[in-house]
Amino acid sequence: MIEIRIHGRGGQGGVTLAKLLAAAEHREGKSVQAFGVYAAERSGAPVQAFLRIDDEPIHNPNQIYKPDHLIVLDPTLISPTILGGLKPGGFILFNCEKSPEHYAEQERGKKFRIATVDATSIAVKNGLGSASVPIVNTALAGAAAKLLGMNLESVIDAFGDFGFGGGNIAAAREAFETIRVQKHDPEPGEMHKPVKPPVATHSILDENSGAAPAIKTGQWANHQPVWENATPPCNFICPAGNDVQGFLDALTDEDVDKALRILLETTPLPSVCGRVCPGFCMSQCNRSDLEGPVNVRALERYVGDHGQADINRTAPRDERVAVVGGGPAGLSGAYHLAKLGYGVTIFDAGSELGGLMRTGIPVYRLPREALDHDIDRILSLGVNTELDSRIDHARLLELTRDFDAVLAATGLQNLSSVDLGVDLGSGKGKVMQGIEFLDLAAKGRITVDGEEVIVVGGGNTAVDAARSAFRLGAESVRIIYRRTREEMPAISEDVDDAIDEGVAVDFLTAPLKISRDNGKRQLSCQRMELGEPDDSGRRRPLPLKGSEFDIPCDRVILAIGQKADLSLLPEGAQLSPDHPIENGDAPVYPAGDLLSNEGTVTAAIGCGRDMALMLHERFSGEKLYESKPPEETVIRSDSIRMHHFALHRPHHEDTLPADERKSFEEVHKGLEGIDEAKRCLSCGVCNACDRCVTYCPDGVLKREGDRIVFDYEYCKGCGVCVSECSRAVIYMQAG
Repeated sequence: MIEIRIHGRGGQGGVTLAKLLAAAEHREGKSVQAFGVYAAERSGAPVQAFLRIDDEPIHNPNQIYKPDHLIVLDPTLISPTILGGLKPGGFILFNCEKSPEHYAEQERGKKFRIATVDATSIAVKNGLGSASVPIVNTALAGAAAKLLGMNLESVIDAFGDFGFGGGNIAAAREAFETIRVQKHDPEPGEMHKPVKPPVATHSILDENSGAAPAIKTGQWANHQPVWENATPPCNFICPAGNDVQGFLDALTDEDVDKALRILLETTPLPSVCGRVCPGFCMSQCNRSDLEGPVNVRALERYVGDHGQADINRTAPRDERVAVVGGGPAGLSGAYHLAKLGYGVTIFDAGSELGGLMRTGIPVYRLPREALDHDIDRILSLGVNTELDSRIDHARLLELTRDFDAVLAATGLQNLSSVDLGVDLGSGKGKVMQGIEFLDLAAKGRITVDGEEVIVVGGGNTAVDAARSAFRLGAESVRIIYRRTREEMPAISEDVDDAIDEGVAVDFLTAPLKISRDNGKRQLSCQRMELGEPDDSGRRRPLPLKGSEFDIPCDRVILAIGQKADLSLLPEGAQLSPDHPIENGDAPVYPAGDLLSNEGTVTAAIGCGRDMALMLHERFSGEKLYESKPPEETVIRSDSIRMHHFALHRPHHEDTLPADERKSFEEVHKGLEGIDEAKRCLSCGVCNACDRCVTYCPDGVLKREGDRIVFDYEYCKGCGVCVSECSRAVIYMQAG
């Protein structure tokens, strides 16, 4: 009988090594026995495993105290206690980069024989484990096979019983060839007993061939681990419904086209959103607790600009749908309906599609080439357009007769205003609406050379108008906003850009009236303070008595909000995300800001898709709309094992310097590559790191495809897998 004792640390695979060698010897006709014992059920704790090999059945269930040979997975474990009991002439196989002579010199006078193999380097080279926690057992299996005179192919075949392949096989072969033995020692294999004639091979895992019986858990483990993907916060918060984690994972694999295919499942406007989205996902990114959120917006832009993907369209259907409005909601709805086979025609009052994306977002934020790139993708699905077609109530009723359904996505047409004692101009006066100003600026039909400009408001339109005014030659530009920076709804990065460009911002300031003093126009204002929250959830601005003051100006631009125009809808129509309007011959599905008043491109895209899918369910009975997962399934930062992740400096976009922003050239140039995606923590979604499998002290976990499965009959419920799961995919549940 040959008795081998294996010493290692939790996570290195010492027990599995014993089982691998036993399985290989069993294939060569031997009786075998392999089992392990743990000093503590944690990673890094000392672990012993035992292997017996004999020609006869083995009946000794005890640990091995006087081994014939030792295998040491971590040389830092060497101590008199470990070496104790080793029989004279026995081999010690070390995992180390040093030569056998190094250890032979240390053990001068002792009758041990030394062999070494650099299993750690071999494991890292072949991608086994990680650089910090390499899995060395399969390499050592190859080295031990050489020492024991075993057929390496028997070892390789045994790997199949454990589901090992690829790098494990390569590691075993390399170790078999590179093991180093003291030169004066007998050749490897001499201490191995003669092998009996081979018998029919079968797995030791399901045959009783002398191994100590496995001990099942019984009833004492009252909790057990469960593997289940959860909801990443970025996915949960995205109004467009994008699989943010999914497309970032594709980028981590350097597959830009796959990332685009994932995005196109939910949004047809990735190049647009990658430039103008407020970054809802980034505001919730758990990476913020390390060195800052992943720049998802810039990565979406990169995918939209560089990815290539075919769009699968189902078989054509008989139903025809009219889409009223060519903004983000209408375009999104048209896209998804066209994919599902509907005949789609978009009706829009403008001469080009895009809505406020074209007329209200300056080109230094959204170049028209990027907008057209995304729109062309939608039109390629066979979507028809009727431009310069303003739809009123009468025309809407006609559409309900001519089409099987109508998707109404007319956006926010009515502009909010405030009485400042003067009439608003129509592009000719010095007091005008922000949307009107931006439209004229986009068409090159307005200039503000040398003017002192005041913009009233705190949203994106206000900030865009202010920045555009500077580019159109304004002497000075000032934003007044009645709340603080914290309540300002504009995209924070755009506010920063505006300030960098020279825009002044007066917070807690409200306009009162416009007047003239000695022929000079001036805006009277009043200081404010914040009171209790209003219906919007923001603190209500309250005037401070006696705080009035005047600001000289040449032009005032009002950008204080917009509202939906409901005049085209039937009288008394109820807007609901759950039910269409049924007053006409065909159902009318409201979508985008007409329904939600969210005011962002991203939200409009999501609403347009959802209403399109609801329409599809009505005609086909097929429910494709997925409800938002419960918030309790969202993985927050306190569930992530942050200490498992290395710090990575964020990759920043190339940005035009502030002093060079004199024209409408795009300010943010995007990322040069996709390395930023590798900062994604993959919160709540398993990325096959297999730390759970590596550190399980009982080996009751295994990977089956994309999932981890547990052998609960042998699981003790120790929770090591939970503590080692970096992404909170495994949790304990009462058994």
